[in-house]
Amino acid sequence: MINRIPRGPVAMAIVLVILLVLWLLSGDVRRSASNMEDPYEESEASLARVEVSERLATPFQPEVVIQGQVEPWRSVVIRSRVAAQLESLEPLGTEIAQGDRIARLSEEDREEQVERARAELERARTDVEAASRLRGADLASQSEYLARRAEMAAAEAALEQARIALDDLTPEAPFDGSINSHEAEIGDELQPGDPLVALVQTRRLKVSGRVPQQKAGKLANGQSVRVELLDGRELSGKLSFIAHSAHPETRSFRIEAAVPNPDNWRVAGSSATLRIGLAPELATRLSPAHLRLNEAGRLGVRHVSADDEVVFTPVRLLSTDDDGAWVTGLPLRTRLITRGAGFVREGEQVIPVAAGGNGD
Repeated sequence: MINRIPRGPVAMAIVLVILLVLWLLSGDVRRSASNMEDPYEESEASLARVEVSERLATPFQPEVVIQGQVEPWRSVVIRSRVAAQLESLEPLGTEIAQGDRIARLSEEDREEQVERARAELERARTDVEAASRLRGADLASQSEYLARRAEMAAAEAALEQARIALDDLTPEAPFDGSINSHEAEIGDELQPGDPLVALVQTRRLKVSGRVPQQKAGKLANGQSVRVELLDGRELSGKLSFIAHSAHPETRSFRIEAAVPNPDNWRVAGSSATLRIGLAPELATRLSPAHLRLNEAGRLGVRHVSADDEVVFTPVRLLSTDDDGAWVTGLPLRTRLITRGAGFVREGEQVIPVAAGGNGD
């Protein structure tokens, strides 16, 4: 067996080959060891960087915004109460005080009717006095006395009706306002109930609209209302009416606001935007792009906690405009993730980098 082991140059060659292989293998091991990275360095380097911007919650007054209609505070059509001819009308646009005459109708014989009714009443009173004396002397029956009393009451009613008919020849304004339209022409023969003029009160306005059922519960009488007109001017007032029952088709609630119009702007009948102020709340302003839904479908934002962990906080949207949104539900100070929120998960440790900074 020993005699079969190669000797001489062959044995030397085999030994050299074995040594060469061992040397090559030792080099690979050393190279692998030198290339192995520190596991702690790898963990540190794998943390995601996110850009954050600190936001501070401030008092904000949310608003309910709806489209509405501007109306006169009062509006009425004055009608004739008697059959007569229209003799005169106050000009269109005339400012009228309560109790002022707005038209005049022909008298016909109404003055004479009043005089006849007055004379008839005097006669009836005399008959009652005579019947009373005769009744005291047992010369007239009780029924005759009561008949005279009934005639006197009828005469009093006739005189009152004649006076009312005379007064109705000069219709008066029931409230301060202005003549908005003529509904009859001078010379027209009018019958009771025929329209004469339309009177409107516009130094105070009524602005009405409809509020969705989701927002009706936030409203209360007395809340401030800003009215934005189509030409850019604004008026201010107070909420004066909220319907107790929704419209059966739109499921919305009618509201009304009382709005002073001291300069008597001609805006009644026009459209407007109503902004109803609600109770102030602490809110944070941010871009709508930073709002997102979590897996449960709740609206919120991602921000970084004091421990540099990603946090998702549900929020309630108060208002939006062209420049941003107001939300409530966030802490007083919030490090909002402005970049990279889509690449991190809730609870993940991150490296926050201030917006415009380098993270050092």
